[in-house]
Amino acid sequence: MPLVVPRNVTFLAKSEYFTSPGLKGLIKKLTFIALGQVPIDRSGGKRSEAAILTGLRLLKEEHCVGIYPEGTRSPDGRLYKGRTGIARMAIESGAPVVPVAMFNTAEIQPTGQVVPKVRRVEMVFGEPMYFSGDSTDQTVLRAATNQLMEKIAELSKQEYVPHMYASDAKDAIKKSLRERIDFDEDDV
Repeated sequence: MPLVVPRNVTFLAKSEYFTSPGLKGLIKKLTFIALGQVPIDRSGGKRSEAAILTGLRLLKEEHCVGIYPEGTRSPDGRLYKGRTGIARMAIESGAPVVPVAMFNTAEIQPTGQVVPKVRRVEMVFGEPMYFSGDSTDQTVLRAATNQLMEKIAELSKQEYVPHMYASDAKDAIKKSLRERIDFDEDDV
């Protein structure tokens, strides 16, 4: 297998991967630990701040940190608005951000499927991007994040939805399905 990155990539992974109950949860936790993933709490406020600080600590220790800037999987294959934590970490650490487009991930493990299918993941890497400015200014963070997401959209050829987070799109789809089910029940 060809070497893609000359060192391990440590991904910041949602803490739920490490806290699921039962044997399945234990296996999941051990798998993520073995793969070098670091749990983060994404629930907002001080917990999200702790995730940023964890990422900054890893960068200071010269780890290569992987982040999915959308914060969750796309519900429909489109690329959604990025979260600004990646821009903040890049500005505060001075680390470059390498945009990456990944292909075939939805086919390998569709949402809800426990066991992944063995398939090849294609990755396209962009040129490193450097960001600067005031890391406490939301306008600066949003502009840097949008620039990154636009580059990922260019690399991936995905439709970019800059006005909506993927989590909000998931909620809208669920709401639409619930309304359709309620409508169908009333129709009977």
